[in-house]
Amino acid sequence: MTFSYPVSAEEVAAAVTPTVNKGDTAWMIVATVLVILMVIPGLALFYGGMVRAKNMLSVLMQVFIIFSMMAILWAIYGYSIAFTEGNAFFGGLSKMFLIGITPDSMAATFSKGVYVPEYIYVVFQLTFAAITPALIIGAFAERVKFSAVLLFMLIWFTFSYLPIAHMVWYWAGPDAYTDAKAAEAAGATAGFIFQKGALDFAGGTVVHINAGIAGLVGCLMIGKRIGFNKESLAPHSVTMTMIGASLLWVGWFGFNVGSNLEANGLAALVFVNTLLATAAATLSWMSAEWLIKGKPSMLGGASGAIAGLVAITPACGWAGPMGAIVLGLVVGAVCFWSVTGLKSKLGYDDSLDAFGVHGVGGIIGAIGTGIVASPSLGGTGVWDYVANGVAEFSMSTQVTSQLWGVGVSIIWSGTVSFIAFKIVDILIGLRVSEEVEREGLDICEHGESAYHD
Repeated sequence: MTFSYPVSAEEVAAAVTPTVNKGDTAWMIVATVLVILMVIPGLALFYGGMVRAKNMLSVLMQVFIIFSMMAILWAIYGYSIAFTEGNAFFGGLSKMFLIGITPDSMAATFSKGVYVPEYIYVVFQLTFAAITPALIIGAFAERVKFSAVLLFMLIWFTFSYLPIAHMVWYWAGPDAYTDAKAAEAAGATAGFIFQKGALDFAGGTVVHINAGIAGLVGCLMIGKRIGFNKESLAPHSVTMTMIGASLLWVGWFGFNVGSNLEANGLAALVFVNTLLATAAATLSWMSAEWLIKGKPSMLGGASGAIAGLVAITPACGWAGPMGAIVLGLVVGAVCFWSVTGLKSKLGYDDSLDAFGVHGVGGIIGAIGTGIVASPSLGGTGVWDYVANGVAEFSMSTQVTSQLWGVGVSIIWSGTVSFIAFKIVDILIGLRVSEEVEREGLDICEHGESAYHD
């Protein structure tokens, strides 16, 4: 639930005495480090192990450099566009270059009167902005120019990630909700998807659907790898992929639990949900694969874990533990189908299943959040900050809100991605030559090899 609104100390003092807890701050620092672990080395090794040996370094390089590039863009203008007041789709530029933020600046949490230092909120959100573009490269690994990847990410980050983050997570903070009239005024300044009532605790729409749809558009526009369905394109090191998946699982506790912004009982629930959903999805994927293909694979187990992590991301702060398990069981089986049956039937080459796992898993998790959040199913319900209690819950209403979030994310990301890929193709070309693709991106694009015989 990372929709927070940075406020100045003066604004806070007028309403309530602000409290910055050292325990919350310490946890947020740890959570931020854990998310960095997810990306470098976690995602890099997860993806890197799944490509052929001649392209290993290209994947590591793309993840590493995208992370670094997004960090700088976030500090220059990204944070300001995502998390300052503007309109329902874009924030403003009042905090470009992080201007006005000091060690004394504070960001709201989800408890009235409780804040964290704005700097740690800035850098925590930076890690989300950095991993999301890096997820996309899995869809078109082994065939795109390094320069094209970087230019695309610059455009996509600016016009897809930032506005969707603003639409989903920007709000005025709990202290603005003093009475019904104040709540209405505060709600009018929130992001478009937030106003629609969609719940996204840690990034089902902002991160996974957003990146998954971009990946699908990319692999369709770029085309299949040479030899697709004709020669072996098997992973060169499932060992590396398992290590990467494990680092992702560990780091994801920072991703999900950190999104609570406080070290309290709800954070503990998020931790439990994140663990159980992932374990359930791992078993679900493995079982489906074993049943259909006759043998359970390590690659399948690792992929199932990621699918579970993706699906629980939007729901982790609202589901009960049993709801988390059910969500994991469903997403493991469905994502297995999406990367085997669906991909085969439609014939697209999503190299590392960025859409099949993140796109499909994100959609299941986002819609499922509207179900598992129900108090009647062990969920927490939705907090009413005016009444200071759990609001009356309507599953149909909440699922409708979730569908708004899913629909807007798909259309927005799909449109921006298509335009961005077109621009890059016109300016510098997207795809490497056939000769380069056959020889491998490591040597041709980066002048080095991951391994030496």
